[in-house]
Amino acid sequence: MIVADTSALISLTIADSFSIVLDEYDIHTTQMVVDELENTAAYDDSHGRAADDVLRQIGRVTIHEVSDLPLSSTRIDEGEASCLALTDESEATFLLTDDLRALPELQAATDTQVAISPIVLKALVTRDVITTAEATERLDQLAVTRDWLGAPIYRRARQLFDDGVLVLWQA
Repeated sequence: MIVADTSALISLTIADSFSIVLDEYDIHTTQMVVDELENTAAYDDSHGRAADDVLRQIGRVTIHEVSDLPLSSTRIDEGEASCLALTDESEATFLLTDDLRALPELQAATDTQVAISPIVLKALVTRDVITTAEATERLDQLAVTRDWLGAPIYRRARQLFDDGVLVLWQA
């Protein structure tokens, strides 16, 4: 079981991988994230279009209502906090977020592994669903669209492929 926040769902869609991920993994999120996606879909930009694409496939995602948000801070927004609550209530293997500012705080607040969405691209390569070349092309497309080129998140994502890190993730 993978719990994904708004940023991760949008990234997987921009990387043209959301449908594949839904075929391969059990994806869960919260109603609060769905609400954030609906708000984002109102924008006429790449993020809005990606949010709209996620919402068109939302029936393939398990949506949870969470009532008690464990924490919220200047780094963790309500959507991320709701996903954190879901990981605490469930047997989640991963919590996906592309908010690097929130990632350390999220990881400190849960026993669930917190990772950035490109780890799923690497996992798809490990499962022989896509090739390394396809995964890196999708990552580069994601980086251009989300303005990650030169950013720490892009460097971290590239390390998944450049360092030969193996993801032993068979959810």
